[in-house]
Amino acid sequence: MCGIVGVTGNQNAVQILLTGLKRLEYRGYDSAGIYVNAQDGKEYLVKEKGQISDLEAEITPEVHGSTGIGHTRWATHGEPSKANAHPHVSADGRYYLVHNGVISNFAQLKAEYLSDVEFKSETDTEVVVQLVAKFAQTGLTTKAAFKKTLNLIDESSSYSFLLMDNQKPDTLYVAKNKSPLLLGIADGFNVVCSDAVAMLNYTHDFIELLDGEIVIVKPDSIAIEDATGNKIERQSFHVATDASAAEKGAYPYYMLKEIDEQPAVMRKLIEHYVAHDGSVKIDTQILQSLQQADRIYIVAAGTSYHAGLVGKELFEKIAQIPTEVHLASEFGYNPPLLSKKPFFILLSQSGETADSRQVLTQINAHHYPSLTITNVENSTLSREATYTLLLYAGPEIAVASTKAYTAQIAVEALVAKALGELRGFTTARNFAVAKELTTVANGMQALVDGKKKIEKIAAEILKTTRNAFYIGRAIDYDIVQEAALKLKEVSYIQTEGFASGELKHGTIALIEEGTPVVAVITDANTAKHTRSNAQEVIARGARVIYIASHSLAAVGDQIILPDVHPLLTPLVAIVPCQLLAYYASLQRGYDVDKPRNLAKSVTVE
Repeated sequence: MCGIVGVTGNQNAVQILLTGLKRLEYRGYDSAGIYVNAQDGKEYLVKEKGQISDLEAEITPEVHGSTGIGHTRWATHGEPSKANAHPHVSADGRYYLVHNGVISNFAQLKAEYLSDVEFKSETDTEVVVQLVAKFAQTGLTTKAAFKKTLNLIDESSSYSFLLMDNQKPDTLYVAKNKSPLLLGIADGFNVVCSDAVAMLNYTHDFIELLDGEIVIVKPDSIAIEDATGNKIERQSFHVATDASAAEKGAYPYYMLKEIDEQPAVMRKLIEHYVAHDGSVKIDTQILQSLQQADRIYIVAAGTSYHAGLVGKELFEKIAQIPTEVHLASEFGYNPPLLSKKPFFILLSQSGETADSRQVLTQINAHHYPSLTITNVENSTLSREATYTLLLYAGPEIAVASTKAYTAQIAVEALVAKALGELRGFTTARNFAVAKELTTVANGMQALVDGKKKIEKIAAEILKTTRNAFYIGRAIDYDIVQEAALKLKEVSYIQTEGFASGELKHGTIALIEEGTPVVAVITDANTAKHTRSNAQEVIARGARVIYIASHSLAAVGDQIILPDVHPLLTPLVAIVPCQLLAYYASLQRGYDVDKPRNLAKSVTVE
């Protein structure tokens, strides 16, 4: 969701900005722009609606500079357009600004301070750059004008700002609240980015920026101050990820690459979290804190929420601790009555999900223990939670999450195993998690190797349909909710995941002749019931595709899953569902990696 890049001190600023913006395309955007300054009085602002390629087409050979800022915008205020694209420029032509986030009191600020300013866009961002210019015209330095503006912004707002003053063209002014931003130390120059992956071609050393801090970045220096003006010294951290890990390689799309990587992710998690003797290597402080809890609360959004539903099954059945799963966007404003000793687990691929961070802020205010399970080291949710466990899934670029979902479930299984053993339960001792995840990895490999069959099924039932349904019971209900999300977000087919027993209580009215229904059957206790429900929709004209575990399969089932531990069936059952979504999107002519209106890292509430 929106991407920021900046550079100072390198004559190839245009190329660095464009490379960074391309790296951030996965976040979702509808327009893009750059501003560069050549330090000799020449400056260039180029913006365009659409893709980075559309922006590149507008950049003529004379556009050059050694300092610049760039942005990909995901519309929040004002439609996608060239005028609403960033960077925004002040009315006097002095200041240029890019912004991620939402300014909640922009209308009030505009009315109170800027009634005499002619605006060029509909955005909240332009209010900020016009305020900086307004205050600078009273004699304030750029830093002081910037700081005064920040103090006027309501604390409920979210922002990452990157500001340039053409009277000091080698300097970047940086600030953030809630939205992520990193400072990068390169060889002879410095960079700024909203995600480290944007600048891995140029540096692997970054400094985290905290809320309320103001930073002055020059080619040879980075000066950080807190809100009261105290200077901050902070060590950089090293990102070991190779830039090539974020490349598609021979794959046509990131989503397919990331689906295919899931067996390797399972094996990598075993390598990181399982000792040679089969014991799980989870920090003892995490386990002791979990042991003291009387209830686990899993908080997440989207795909991560669906991983949390499976996590509930794992924690309750293996570690035998009551577990609740909550949508972060709901929990933040309507929290449940908590138990006496709650422990919170936050699931997030990016570690920057704004809804989850809003919940974590409340958790921390009450001094409750928390664990973030994320794919991104040093992300906001990782830094601010009590504990962190990493997914080790490698960069996930496609907007539709695949390997992060299965990695989250696997890590939940590992934690449940370790906690259950600590609590002394036989269910945990008998759960040979390393062996079971190895079986899962092998099963995943067999499924991705057989993707051609799934491509054919997608063409037969999903290519032209208007809607579709996934049905299942028990843990299969958890699976079908994620399966339905995958299909709807990349193919735009109106898809719902239902508990199959609930169809007869109203939803079966939506079944028409030819309606695709995918029945997932991996739970032995409910398999016969789900088949009975499938017959009910067949009787009303539905076309049913069965996805069934080998031991529960019947003659005619189209997709057969390898048998794995009953609590880990979501890890294999989701793979064909991901592939169905992928192929349905391609067959309908869509960009599977960048579905419309969506963003990878959702950094606004």
